Amino acid sequence: MPIMTVLATTAVPDHVRGALTRWMIEPTPGLYVGTLSARVREELWSVVTASIGTGAAVLLHPAQIEQGFTLHTAGERRRVPHDFDGLTLVAFRPDDDEDEAAANPF
Repeated sequence: MPIMTVLATTAVPDHVRGALTRWMIEPTPGLYVGTLSARVREELWSVVTASIGTGAAVLLHPAQIEQGFTLHTAGERRRVPHDFDGLTLVAFRPDDDEDEAAANPF
């Protein structure tokens, strides 16, 4: 049964964007929305993760869990999802510039 899927990308190769627009609409740059079957969603996600390069991506789709959705990420992002007893929370990685500023305030 097809379900609504949201995929957000940052700095992915053009061929990945082309593959995504075959199955989903792109209402704003890098944001894809579509009603996909689980098989198509998994295939698209494998294409994205295999060719992410220096980019990043986040995939959201409904699931039978407490939050009602599942979150998947690929690539380097400042926001990192963590699972706490079945609840996905998002933590921020420290910014490299802040680490350097704290070590040397002058």
